[in-house]
Amino acid sequence: MIEPTSLASWTRALRKQLDALDLDSAALCRQAGLDPQLMDDPNARYPLSATTRLWELAVQASGDPAIGLRVSRFVSPTTFHALGYALVASSNLREVFERIVRYHPVVSDALTLGLSRGADRYRFTLKVPEGGPPPAPQAIDAFAAIYVRTCRNRLGRDYAPLAVYLRRPEPADPQPWHKVFRAPVFFAATEDCLEFALVDFDSHLDDANPELAEHNETVLKRTLAQLQPLTWERKVRHAIEEQLPEGEPSAEHIAQALHLSLRSLQRHLADEGCRFDTLLNESRENLALLHLRDPQCSLSEISYLLGFADASSFSRAFKRWTGLTPGQFRDGLR
Repeated sequence: MIEPTSLASWTRALRKQLDALDLDSAALCRQAGLDPQLMDDPNARYPLSATTRLWELAVQASGDPAIGLRVSRFVSPTTFHALGYALVASSNLREVFERIVRYHPVVSDALTLGLSRGADRYRFTLKVPEGGPPPAPQAIDAFAAIYVRTCRNRLGRDYAPLAVYLRRPEPADPQPWHKVFRAPVFFAATEDCLEFALVDFDSHLDDANPELAEHNETVLKRTLAQLQPLTWERKVRHAIEEQLPEGEPSAEHIAQALHLSLRSLQRHLADEGCRFDTLLNESRENLALLHLRDPQCSLSEISYLLGFADASSFSRAFKRWTGLTPGQFRDGLR
């Protein structure tokens, strides 16, 4: 298994926190096996084992088990490059977190993020890929604090999530976590998760800039493609997207396009933990979210591009994916 990595520049925020405590951050980096100079290279990446070691050394040197929470103060849009700017330009918080989920591997592939809609809340989850090494608990603290701070930057400094769930054991002094999140915090949870009110996520943000967001998404897509190996999952997604305008492609049709038998295609996908019908649905949903952000693209045109028989079939599918009609989604963008 290939070891997960993260952007070297993301570790700079931890260094700044250590420097603020008058600790020798460069020496701690070298002790962890990290080259401090790589933090100035926007494309450099560090292996998870070394960054986890740095978090452990940071806790030991500072004597502060809550140091991850404090690191969020030193994170700015430039920390995460194009993703940071795309988030700043997003039209609402739902769009912010959709982009975080989609492009988080650019920052770190040590976690798989998810966003799901419930009856009265959105659940944002941070999961370790099956069989993968877990990041340091302090890194999870830092990411959670950064995401809440992102909400406060857009909705006001008093904003708070509905609840925070952390897998880490309850610390001897949980007060720093309650102080940062200003919400019920549940330790020793089954998963790392943040919960947000629906109304907070769907309200329009005044400083949105869809054109800027789309420009940075182009950069992110290119970076993501460079990071990911050319798996059968990616080959199938690409083939599906190419053939959707001709109507909903069958698994047999995609297998033929990839010069495979249907049985071979199913076996390759099963080996990677995928199913064809899941990839078809996800490809359509991702393209739908993309096309709906283009005001020049009509619903009938989007239905055609996604291989649906008509606009009503597309609307029903989109409601099933997101809980919103295409019209409601577009109203939220405005």
